[in-house]
Amino acid sequence: MKPRSRHWALDYRREDLSLDLAAGLTVGAMLVPQAMAYALLAGLPPEIGLYAATIPLIVYALLGTSRQLAVGPVAIVSLLTASALSPLIEEGTTGYVSAAALLALMVGIVHLGLGLGRLGFLVNLLSHSVLVGFTAAAAIIIGFSQTKHLLGISVERKSHFYESVVEVFENLPDTHAATLILGAAAVASLFVLKRAAPRVPAALVVVSASIASVEVFDLESKGISVVGDIPDTLPVFGFPDLSGSLIGDLLATAFVITLVGFMESIAVAKVYARRHRYDVDPNRELVGLGAANVAAGLFGGYPVTGGFSRTAVNDTAGARTPLASLVTAGIVLATIVFLTPLFSSLPNAALGAIIIVAVVGLVDVKEMRHIAAVKRSDLVGMSVAFVATLVLGIELGIAVAVVASMLVVFARMSMPHSAVLGRVPGTTSFRNIERFPEVETIDGVRIIRIDAALSFANAAHVKRLVLNLADRAPRPEVLLLDASGINDLDATAAEMLNDVLVELRARDVELHLTHVKGPVRDVLRRSGTWDDLGPRIHPATADAVADILGRSGERNIEPALLNQRRSGIDERSPV
Repeated sequence: MKPRSRHWALDYRREDLSLDLAAGLTVGAMLVPQAMAYALLAGLPPEIGLYAATIPLIVYALLGTSRQLAVGPVAIVSLLTASALSPLIEEGTTGYVSAAALLALMVGIVHLGLGLGRLGFLVNLLSHSVLVGFTAAAAIIIGFSQTKHLLGISVERKSHFYESVVEVFENLPDTHAATLILGAAAVASLFVLKRAAPRVPAALVVVSASIASVEVFDLESKGISVVGDIPDTLPVFGFPDLSGSLIGDLLATAFVITLVGFMESIAVAKVYARRHRYDVDPNRELVGLGAANVAAGLFGGYPVTGGFSRTAVNDTAGARTPLASLVTAGIVLATIVFLTPLFSSLPNAALGAIIIVAVVGLVDVKEMRHIAAVKRSDLVGMSVAFVATLVLGIELGIAVAVVASMLVVFARMSMPHSAVLGRVPGTTSFRNIERFPEVETIDGVRIIRIDAALSFANAAHVKRLVLNLADRAPRPEVLLLDASGINDLDATAAEMLNDVLVELRARDVELHLTHVKGPVRDVLRRSGTWDDLGPRIHPATADAVADILGRSGERNIEPALLNQRRSGIDERSPV
């Protein structure tokens, strides 16, 4: 895949125009109701969702590297916004709207800082399996949070999922029958249209039908809650309230939204980049998304990122360049100016139904099964993230998920894979005796390979492993360490190797090394271990075995250092 060297607009092809226009119109029809629904999820007026779906899209289209990524409000970021703001400020107030814009501005600055500092690798704190578990739990929380709109009941926002469940069940007797019928019909229609006519903008169809139902049957007078008047004013530039205490309260959430939002965005961007044979630059993506969030904060929106479902629709509809996103932004702007009066009768139950159907796909059971089949140990991190998010809430859940990811990695580092090797008959190849029972072992020589960098995390484990092999009957005269899998060594591991040398000497066992890589050689030299080992360091396992068995014929012909130089063992030895 060859990345484009110039901006997409400079290489724009006329034949892409019709496809980009079609994709932009399709996603625009999908985004208008979704943006209002996600604003509702975030505890914001519907117009704020529309504002977040305009200028940010234009900014990302100009600065991002993905040609298909559809940026805008998404469910998880909307829930994170609500969970951060609702304990601090009352929903529905001007202060709440201003705080959402401030949060978007902060998220944008964090993105920009990471991107300009080329720190995109930091988002890898969340492993794929942990992200799957977190996303599934977040989807359940999001979906359940919308039951109040489908049931027509009043439920206070709770900080924990189980409290929300209890609150909903306590208020079930107050369910509004007409609202429930309308909401259930909306959910069913969305699922049917999604399956039977995937190219049809199902959300727009359901929104139009529900508005018509409210108007024709005068459902508002029968108690069905509607969105109400939506301002037809375009987003206006302005700074949110930059309160120092509020910035401090929102700082952790800004980092969490950056982490989760960028992981979602870069994952879907890479999928479509591979499909269309081009590259995305993670650091430039951070800058593009950061600028989009800054724009959202300065134009009255709230945090945005790239979304799975809209990007899929964008690609399916034929998007070839970010011009499709510019068209989508134009559709949303036109809706704000000309069509907002039509949405005043939009029932909240329909918006709740849109959110529920949108997040159902985030509970990816198929991917969970795939993870279990590929690597069962990854189920630990995924399960911890899932349970922690449901029990502790979104923000604490993501913190536990990050810790779980790191603990899983640390656990793997602390007990690295190792293998006792034997020679494949008639060859100079050596393989794991457990996987290749036909290999030959060598009397008096035990060969071990360790497949990990040696560090403080695994030094004690490796030391026990090596000494146990030296003590295992029949006790060997030589222990040969194949270091082909060791690509780094820290001071603790170097000291451990020195201790191993001392203890093996006490057992009358010689330690030999083979396949020692450059960075490891450097550390061994600085620690003094290299000189201690001397001629017991070999270029390859077969050479080591031949030398140990006395078949090399070169061991005493020339000085050891010159042999190491000529054998490619030590590039620093004098010639």
